[in-house]
Parts: sequence; structure tokens; C-alpha cells
Amino acid sequence: MSALTNTESLESLRVAVQERLDDRRAGQATILVGMGTCGIAAGASEVAAAIRSELDKRKLEAQVIGVGCIGMCAREPLVDFQLPGRPRVTYANVKADVVPRLIEEHFVGGQVVTKLALAQMTADGIAPEQELATYQDLPFYKKQLRIAMRNCGMINPESIDEYIAADGYRGLAKALTGMEPDGVIEEMKDSGLRGRGGAGFMTGVKWEFCRRARGTPKYVICNADEGDPGAFMDRSILEGDPHAVLEGMTIAGYAIGAQEGYIYCRAEYPLAIERLKKAIGQAHEYGLMGKNILGTDFSFDLRVKEGAGAFVCGEETALIASIEGKRGEPRPRPPFPAVSGLWNKPSNVNNVKSYSLTPQIILHGADWFKGIGTETSTGTAVFALTGKIKNTGLIEVPMGITLREIIYDVGGGIPKKKQFKAVQTGGPLGGCLPESALDTPVDFDSLTRAGATMGSGGMIVVDQDTCMVEFARYFLTFASAESCGKCVPCRIGGQRLLEVLTRIAEGSGRMEDLDEIGYISTQMQQASLCALGQLTPGPVMASLRFFREEYEAHINEHFCQAGVCKGMFQYEIDQVKCPGCGLCLKVCTVDAISGEKKKPHQINPVNCIQCGACYDVCNLGAIHVRHKESLPVEAEPVAE
Repeated sequence: MSALTNTESLESLRVAVQERLDDRRAGQATILVGMGTCGIAAGASEVAAAIRSELDKRKLEAQVIGVGCIGMCAREPLVDFQLPGRPRVTYANVKADVVPRLIEEHFVGGQVVTKLALAQMTADGIAPEQELATYQDLPFYKKQLRIAMRNCGMINPESIDEYIAADGYRGLAKALTGMEPDGVIEEMKDSGLRGRGGAGFMTGVKWEFCRRARGTPKYVICNADEGDPGAFMDRSILEGDPHAVLEGMTIAGYAIGAQEGYIYCRAEYPLAIERLKKAIGQAHEYGLMGKNILGTDFSFDLRVKEGAGAFVCGEETALIASIEGKRGEPRPRPPFPAVSGLWNKPSNVNNVKSYSLTPQIILHGADWFKGIGTETSTGTAVFALTGKIKNTGLIEVPMGITLREIIYDVGGGIPKKKQFKAVQTGGPLGGCLPESALDTPVDFDSLTRAGATMGSGGMIVVDQDTCMVEFARYFLTFASAESCGKCVPCRIGGQRLLEVLTRIAEGSGRMEDLDEIGYISTQMQQASLCALGQLTPGPVMASLRFFREEYEAHINEHFCQAGVCKGMFQYEIDQVKCPGCGLCLKVCTVDAISGEKKKPHQINPVNCIQCGACYDVCNLGAIHVRHKESLPVEAEPVAE
């Protein structure tokens, strides 16, 4: 393919590619396999191999294409059959052993295997005679609006042609040939897009600061150092639609006057890095990156920088230090990176989602984008919905949707008829909200007022079996371990806070500890150098605010309502209910259970590590939890 020299050549290519794809779909069957990291982990590679093997064995022809994650991670591996002239049908939780049946009945026989099918896509959204649901009708998708994720799971992420056919690089062409750099910035400002990395700063304003800053060269940086537990939004976009990020960064480069950029992606994302590098190479080949893009005077290039996995490098100044080859530590601000960033030059840092939204804003206009969401939080938000929720996965919803709608309508509610308890938004530095806050709109300002944060897009749901003291301690353990150690409030404060929570969780807490939590948290919030230290107390303070009674029960009654704090309970076997089946004995890894076959067993509390394996395996209810307040109280040792 020769380099594209103008917008007309790009449009001609788009039309030609679309016609080619339409001809292929009309004359040849296509089988799409979800090959994001989640799909591969669930066995998609084996499924794809089985499909190719079965087609070869039967001498059948079809294109087998790997696509990114469409969001339904809980239903992976996902396989879509697109027969000529027929709707695209999705099969969920596909295993290699069902592939022959799918090929025989659907591919050869033309009959949808309805028992295995999830949904179908049609141009008009009408269900076929089998009454198989359309994607638009699935509860998981019904309230979603995909902009940043519009191509994920829909196109081959390793094909620039398919991206171009889906209106790819049209936003860049519009910016380069029809808009001045200041006009691009004004369009971004008018759109109201706020950075999706967590802080929520106005993207267009940040670009303007960088453009006005003195000094050259200038740099465009993408923060893809996604390190939150349970978060995978950026990874999925990079794996499923890498060209959208490249296009957004190139537009940003044009707007601020930069000719070079870096994508900082953690090395734990090998598939994302592989597809990014391939996409950069394709963009160069097509003249959409490099010298004189689309025949204009604008030149721009990108490099991928692999991070070593330090959570603190999600902070922009620590990220910049890492790109420079230094230890990833934050520095005081001001000056901000827009004025003095990479190698002390003006630099613009945005998140993956911010850049992926940019081409659509430029292509469709600011009014279109700000018509979605709320007045102060426009557009859509991407969340990794995880935890005690039926439909775990990746979702993109309009700003302003309520937490209740996300959890119960999109997420399908809490499994096993358990009760909702809390939702953690904003990752390990965010805050948890109780059931009374479920009608809170999901936008930057509403979540902050409620006591949580938007963050970069993690959303973890917990049910009645979760101890909020232990839940807060989990996030605190992560955040304190990830402190770079540069400033004392974060380095020491996080450890002291963790010691207090550990003491409470182990049954040795004092009521004064609650005041101590508040004091340490305030000092960390006011004196820490960067957001990591400032926000580390967030989950602790939120859980203490909304679930104070659980903290007090741990301290005053040595009682953990959820039965997970090991210092407050022990497992016991009901001698009447236990038939001596031996299941619990088999799963115990520390030989804490003894007893003869067909006779009641016993648990030795000295050896028991309270892992809960025996409790989980017993289906007769013979194993129960006994809390400390009902156990004999040991006498306090007398000081000599």
C-alpha cells in the first residue's frame, strides 16, 4: 500500500475497503473469536485452533479473525458466526469440544444452536424467527453507549484497513486539512471532555496550556500505566482498537505543536504492546504517521515505552521520570508538565480513554459530544465492573447514569440472591458507597460529593459476605506497598495506617484507633507529595464513614459480621450434623481436621489457618463460624 497523500486518498481507501469487506461478508463466511487477554485466558486460543482444524478437516472455507474484547468478559470465550446474508450470531462460553457441533449445525446446516447462542446483530435490530435476542436488547448492553469502545470486539485490531473502514483517521484528516491548531483546542474545550485518568481536568484547557507554553520540542504522552486492582479498561482499548489511541494522540500533537510522543504502557500488558507497535508500523506505511501526514506540513511520530509495573508511575511526573530513564518518583508541582515535562519541555499527558474519545469529538463535533452525559461531565465513562456482580466485564455508559442502573440493569445484580453491601469506585485510592447511595449519578462531581471518586474507571461491587474493615485493609495494603517512599507522609503514614487497621481486624483494636485513623489520614492528605499518598486513606475513611458500626463491633465485641477476620472467629464442626463424609478432611491442607470415616470430625483450632476451604466444601451446613464473644475469654497476662 502506497502512502496516503491527501484526504481524498484516505476517503477513496475507506470506500474501497468498505466495499471489499461488504463483498467478503456477502460471499464468504466469517468467524470472529474474542482474542483480548480475557478471552485468551478463558481458552480462546484453543477454541480458534479447534475452529481452524474443523474447517480444514471438512474442507470448508471461512475467515477466522481474532477481535478485541466486546466487554462481556464473564462470557468468554466469545465466538461470532457471520454467514453470508445472515445476522451475526454470538456464542458464549465456547469450549473447544463444542466447536464440531457449531460447525455442523450453524456453519453447514445454517441453523443457530439456540441453546449455546447469546445474541445476534442485525442492521435493523429485529430478532429472527428463533427469537434470539439482539445485542441492543441484552440487559448488559441496553443502557450502554459505546464511543471509546465503539470498535472493540467489532473489528480486527491488527488491521488498519478495518479501522479506516469504520471511519478511522477521518477525525485526523478533518483536523489537519480543515482546522487550525487553536480551532482543534477550542473544539475540545467546547466538548467539555474531562480527562479520564482520574483527576477530571478539562482536556482542552490542558492542551491550551501546553500550546501556549514556551519551549520546543513539545511532547504528547499517553498514560497507559493502568495498575489498579480489578481495572482493565485501558488494556482492553489498546488491545481492541489501538489505532483510535494513535489517531487521538496525533490530533493532540497537531493541536499543541508537538512532533513526537510516547505511549507509556506497563510491561505486564504484552498483547497491548504488541498490537500498539503493529499499529504504529501500519500508520507509518499508510502515511498516517511520520513525515508530512496526508500531504500536509505536519509530521508526528510515536514510541512505546514499557514500564516496570510501579503503581506510582500512573502519576504523570513519576511517569515522565521513568520515560527519562530515572527512578519513577513524583516531583513537586508547579511547574506542571504542560510547562516543564519530559526533559523539561512542555508535555501533554492524557489517559488512553481521553485520546480514544478525541477522534470522535473532532469528527462529529463538540455539540454532539456534550449532548451526551451531564452539563459538567459530558460524554461517556468506561468502567471495569467486577466483584460480586453477575455480569462482570467492561462497560461504557453515558455520564449521569446512576450506580443502581449500572449494578442492577447492566451488571445484572448480585449473584446467589445475596444482598448488596457497597460499591468501590475509583480503584484502590477511591471510596466505597453504601446502598443508600445507589441512586447517585455517576459523574465526576456527584461521586465526589457522595464520598467517592470517579478515578480511572474501576468499579468493584461487594455483597453481605464482605467485611468492610478487611476490604479497606486490602486496598490499603496495596497502596502502602506501592508508595515510592520519596515523601515521609506517604511512606510512613501508609504503614502506620495499615498497622492500625490490622490491629482492628485481628481483634486487638481500641476505640482510640478510630481517632488515630482520622489523624493519620488528614496528615497524609495534606502533606503527601502526590495523589498516591493524598488518596491512600480514601477507602479507609469512606468505609469508616459509612460502616462505622463494623469497626466498633470489631473493637468492642470482637465480632466480624462477615466472618472473615481470622482473629475473631474459629471454624467448628457440628457433631450432630456431621456424617463423617471426609470432604472437609480432604480439602484441609494443614491437617487441622481429624476423624474416622462415617463419624463426626473435629477441627483443631491450633492448626487451623481459617482458610474457609472446609466451610465452602461442606454442603450439609455441618461447619459453622463461632465468634470470639462466644468463646472462653483468656485471662490477661499479669505484668511482672
